[in-house]
Amino acid sequence: MVVMRRCFAAIFSAAIAAGLAGGCGSDADPAKRPAGPPATLVTAMVVEPRDLEVVENVVGSLENVIDPSLGAEVAGRVVRVLAFTGKKVAKGELLAEIDAQDFEIQTRADGAEIGRLESLLAQAERLAERQQKLVAQGFISQNAADDAVAQRNALRESITAAKARGEQTRRSLGKTRITAPIDGEVEVQIVTAGDYVKVGDPLFKLVGTQRLHAHLPLPESSSRVIRPGLKVRLSAPSSPDKGIEARIDEIRPTVGAQNRALDAIVKFDNDGSLRGGGSISARIVLAVREKAFTVPEQSVVLRPAGKVVYALVEQDGRLVAQQRPVETGIRQDGYYEILKGLQAGDRVAVDGAGFLTNNAAVTLPKPKPAAEKGEKKKG
Repeated sequence: MVVMRRCFAAIFSAAIAAGLAGGCGSDADPAKRPAGPPATLVTAMVVEPRDLEVVENVVGSLENVIDPSLGAEVAGRVVRVLAFTGKKVAKGELLAEIDAQDFEIQTRADGAEIGRLESLLAQAERLAERQQKLVAQGFISQNAADDAVAQRNALRESITAAKARGEQTRRSLGKTRITAPIDGEVEVQIVTAGDYVKVGDPLFKLVGTQRLHAHLPLPESSSRVIRPGLKVRLSAPSSPDKGIEARIDEIRPTVGAQNRALDAIVKFDNDGSLRGGGSISARIVLAVREKAFTVPEQSVVLRPAGKVVYALVEQDGRLVAQQRPVETGIRQDGYYEILKGLQAGDRVAVDGAGFLTNNAAVTLPKPKPAAEKGEKKKG
């Protein structure tokens, strides 16, 4: 019995020793042992020169260029109102009417007066002609003929005055119709049907929507670089996807008393989508740097050596990240301008660059199969 137990123990010990020997042999295999820490997964981009715009971003306000106030040009009672606040109107469109009956009556009276004077003038013309014949025959004196000519001339002037009064009445009759002087929108309706208005009483306030001014407040320090003619890209909260390209037209010579800012004015045409008094975002292009190198801001990492980027290079059959100190310029729209340290064609790490060290092994995401991309597009 003791002998059997010793045999089983010997066999069990031999089995364990064989298993351990097999395992140690596998770990000792150089072909299967991993070389160093695992590679870090990063994304990359190739550095290429491009034109870099140096911009100044500012939020301004919009102003209507044309905003006429319409007043009554004749006195009378308002009999009809066709416009209301917020209504879009075209130039010449009827907005309201003032009672025109008195002017229509006066127009008829003026016409009758002109007709009466013309009849008297015709008679005076004949009389003056006869008087001249009688003077030639010696039947009357020249003084009598001159009186007839003077009466004829006076009637001519009376007709001229009567026609002028008739024209004035017709103009007053036309002023009873209040029409829009511009294409725009009614901002305020002041008058209502039944109101009695005097000459000069306000009726409507309009705003023109075809032309707007953008006022862009800028710090005083910008006076060295801001000048008329600079390109500006405008966008409004109401139409964020729609951009308007314009240029600075003028800069007010004085600094604002309240905000201590320069006022750059941009004039542009409006298609009706923007409203005066609203806000506007402006991107002023101060300069363009040609063939500049830029990298995403996550590619620039702060290390004891300063700001560095990691360039990806092939080394001994593997992809490694080489640390390169760089000198940066402006930071804009999520990108850094690289003044020194990189050249065209360099491939640099983007996402994951902050986890890298010099000569660390890296790997790039595997491209997705074309079939999988097609399925996603269909989805």
